[in-house]
Amino acid sequence: MSATPIAAGDARALTRALVRIDSRNPGLVPGGPGESACVALLREVLDAWGFYTEVHDAAPGRPNLLARIGSARGARTLMLSGHTDVVGVEGMAHEPFAGEERDGRLYGRGSADMKGGIAAMCAAAWHAARDALAGEILVAVTADEEYESIGTRAMLERGVRADAAIVGEPTRLEVMPAHRGFVWIEVIVAGRAAHGSRWDLGVDAIRHAGLLLAELDRIDAEELTRRTHPLLGRASLHASTIEGGIGMSTYPDRCVLRLERRTLPGESGEDAVGEVRRAYAAVRARHPDLTAQVSLLMAQGPSDVALDAPVVCALEDALREQGEAVHVSGMSAWTDAALLNAAGIPAICFGPGDISLAHAAEEYIPLPEIDRAASVLATLARRWCA
Repeated sequence: MSATPIAAGDARALTRALVRIDSRNPGLVPGGPGESACVALLREVLDAWGFYTEVHDAAPGRPNLLARIGSARGARTLMLSGHTDVVGVEGMAHEPFAGEERDGRLYGRGSADMKGGIAAMCAAAWHAARDALAGEILVAVTADEEYESIGTRAMLERGVRADAAIVGEPTRLEVMPAHRGFVWIEVIVAGRAAHGSRWDLGVDAIRHAGLLLAELDRIDAEELTRRTHPLLGRASLHASTIEGGIGMSTYPDRCVLRLERRTLPGESGEDAVGEVRRAYAAVRARHPDLTAQVSLLMAQGPSDVALDAPVVCALEDALREQGEAVHVSGMSAWTDAALLNAAGIPAICFGPGDISLAHAAEEYIPLPEIDRAASVLATLARRWCA
């Protein structure tokens, strides 16, 4: 697949090659090509570097790649996890897949989120395996993280496990052991259509939705501010979309609210839906003609690994050994770390790049940061698999 062979352990060259491949997620971008070309390139490169690779489809045309190096007998295993799918490119300030380099930065969709991280992980595993490892490093590149994470779910369903995992999302080389979950909730408020002059017949679904929104605003301001996590801050709730109305002179017979609740470790999707249902019941007690249906659309759980967990301590030691500062913070975005943790694999986020550039009009990754991430991860892998 690659026109020019990529030298073993060259993280920058591998990043360039990956960024120049259009891997837009077809679940988000109709007609998007998906991950196949990136996986084909990675397999060719990692086979040449001495990995044992296998590819499995999470769905038709949506492949996962598993690449192993080291020894699978007896000692601990370390998973290095990432995704090659990217979001859309509308409104970008530069060519999305040209892989242009300026001022020590590589520009392109997916450069920060997270092809630079994948390249750093692959290079780190190769460099670590130059020493005799008692354990195994597993590079797991999965499909569809940007939409429904079908890749990581399929990998876990196949029984793939490790003693710990690093998810190479962009953290600016900070250690991020926790992130919030999210819950999508739909509320359908019923009204009764009538001529605008017939207040005695019409039931205004939009006004009733507004009453519910006011109660949810109170919950967000008064209750959720008291639910906090030391790395993640407070829980939160916001209204994402609202639809309703027929015409200027007609009472609206329906209003649809869609809400997003960002959850903290210990909170579930059922908890968030129950919160909205209690808010609805409270408003309906004051306004008996309010009628609504509350339903769960989607939930992704939060992720939390203890600050003194072995993988956290080992990564901090690797940073110090490489002369890097140790900063521990919370991840702002949702990642596949939540699914790995739920499967019993302690997973934390660490990688090159800035998450604030993910999905942005301008996306880039500093090239030296890719090298630094690879060095830290190689040190971690040697320690972990010793």
